[in-house]
Amino acid sequence: MSPPVIATSTAPAASPVLPTSGNLHGILAMVAAVGFFSVMDALLKTLSASYPAMQVAALRGWAALPLVVLYVLWRGEARGLLKVRWPLHLLRGVLNVSMLALFAYAIKELALAEAYTLFFIAPLIITALSTVVLGEKVRGAHWVAIALGLLGVVVALRPNQDAFFTLGALAVLGAAVGYAVSAITGRVLTRTDSSASLVFWTTAFLALGAGALALPGWVGVQSAHWPLVAGLAVTGFAGQLAITEAFRHGQASVVAPFEYTALAWGMGLDWVLWQAVPGVPTLVGGAIIIGSGLYLVRQEHAQRTQSAAPG
Repeated sequence: MSPPVIATSTAPAASPVLPTSGNLHGILAMVAAVGFFSVMDALLKTLSASYPAMQVAALRGWAALPLVVLYVLWRGEARGLLKVRWPLHLLRGVLNVSMLALFAYAIKELALAEAYTLFFIAPLIITALSTVVLGEKVRGAHWVAIALGLLGVVVALRPNQDAFFTLGALAVLGAAVGYAVSAITGRVLTRTDSSASLVFWTTAFLALGAGALALPGWVGVQSAHWPLVAGLAVTGFAGQLAITEAFRHGQASVVAPFEYTALAWGMGLDWVLWQAVPGVPTLVGGAIIIGSGLYLVRQEHAQRTQSAAPG
């Protein structure tokens, strides 16, 4: 997949209603980001069998940081790293580390099906916040796509309803809220700060925060696992770039539903890496999710065509 287009730090403030071409750009970037993060999650899952969850998160941050530094130097934006909106970057750092801690606790208390189903309310939260914080106009098609995507997740994962009334469920909801607020904060930052600064400080705060939390129980990394850590570096770096561009170019309410494509990526990786064949409900749910995404892409294409028509 071709590398995303990076906007400069002097990018103008985004208007409440972005051009549809920008939305399509954002959708492609989000699909790529989810793909990178899905591969990264597969690596995290493999490493989590040998190391504490917070240490694995810290390894993700520290491994990706050298690539991020090289990227910033290549862009010639090292000086601009200090000329950023510090309060919002610090807020995102706290949110990202807290989200990881909450989700790590949740998956110990809940089955993955329950955890994922609850976490996938994040696109709904992002869309709701985008109308209030960003002033974006959310069309009916966006709400329909989000609702269909969430329905597909529920059909595919078949969560246990009793699990929704536990501390683990509250932790997942807290993680989903944290992710949504972090995404909206990042969208605000793209109006003034460069993509390089967003990627750098997101990775740096993750490495420092998760590293500090993981330090008391740190386990030495086995030599056989360093290639997996290198994979974390590449996928984490590429995913962070792609998701930054997704929210820079597209409306939050448009790109957020494509978080649901994680289920399709997950099914493919399960089949390739662990020869796990999805059941009928998973395939039906995945089809609903893909259909909701295609519906939204078609709506955006129709809107773009209509906007470009003479008169």
